[in-house]
Amino acid sequence: MSLRATTFVACSVLCAIRGADGAIIVFTDQFLYDDFTGPGSAFRHVEDFAGYSGTYAGPVTGQAGPVSWLANSASGIDGTGDRLASLSASALRFDFSAPGSILGIAGNFFATDTAGAVVPSLVQVSLADGTSYLNLIDSSTAWVAFYSTGAQITSIEITAQSLPGGSVVSRPTVDNLDILAVPAPGAIALLGLA
Repeated sequence: MSLRATTFVACSVLCAIRGADGAIIVFTDQFLYDDFTGPGSAFRHVEDFAGYSGTYAGPVTGQAGPVSWLANSASGIDGTGDRLASLSASALRFDFSAPGSILGIAGNFFATDTAGAVVPSLVQVSLADGTSYLNLIDSSTAWVAFYSTGAQITSIEITAQSLPGGSVVSRPTVDNLDILAVPAPGAIALLGLA
């Protein structure tokens, strides 16, 4: 089967799933997610964490388009100028608020050591509803996305666990957080008038 045919079949299956009430679809292929949500969509906003450098004892806040986010970790947060990480192995949590609904979250989720180098680790990304993705990740380009066909996504939590026998601290780390935020129905009506 050709790549085009495979992609068409996969998109057809995803479109059929899309109609299910309140399901979460997990993507590990960025091409399919882009095709599913619309590449370059005006409703997608990427936070690259470029303005965050240094260590933060408390929560870190930011804005990606109309979406406000708050990142927190029990151990504090390390900003390296292009990503955020927990200061130790404690979970890194993001809470979101927007004037509409957040239906998609994507990004590079991986683990780093205390010097900021990527370390192979078991990385888990979880949503508030219990949906999660767990994988052995050894690259800063590892990518995963969640799309909700029902309820709004309100938070994500990233954890990282060192490999068995490993003595390196695995800090949950995130870069290029891609947020799909659909405006409230009234705002969509105003866009239609414009």
